[in-house]
Amino acid sequence: MDNPLTRLDPGLFIWTVITFLLLLGVLTKYAWKPLLKMLEQRENRIQDSLNKAQEAREETERLQAESKAILAQAHAQAQDILAQGKVAARKLKEETLQEAKDKAQALIREAEARIETEKQKALHEVRTEVVDLSLHIARKLIQKNLTTEDNLTLINDSLRDLDTLHEARS
Repeated sequence: MDNPLTRLDPGLFIWTVITFLLLLGVLTKYAWKPLLKMLEQRENRIQDSLNKAQEAREETERLQAESKAILAQAHAQAQDILAQGKVAARKLKEETLQEAKDKAQALIREAEARIETEKQKALHEVRTEVVDLSLHIARKLIQKNLTTEDNLTLINDSLRDLDTLHEARS
């Protein structure tokens, strides 16, 4: 076993330990602390990201609850508006019907007034014709000596005169 790596040499052992300790010191000072610092920063960033994600989730849940409340309120307002619209439509319908009834009543009263006027006019014309006919008959009666034949002739003449008079006025 002539291999120098397999032989135990106390000097080599001490230098190996010293070299290891120096390397460990250098690595600790220049590599280990920055590595730990970088890992700690990364851990902090991850924790911040998790916290922000948790806050975002809570904010999302709050916004969802708020949007549900707003939607419920909007739905309630829509129902109120629909109810108010129905009431307004019903009121408008009733007002329109009442207005139509009032107009119909006014037309009926106007028609009744016209009918009454025409009726009075017709009665006046009939009375005038009756008076004219009576005067005409009386005139003829006075002019003739009345016999049965004279009466029949007088009546027939009066009826013919009445028809002629009536046709002349029409």
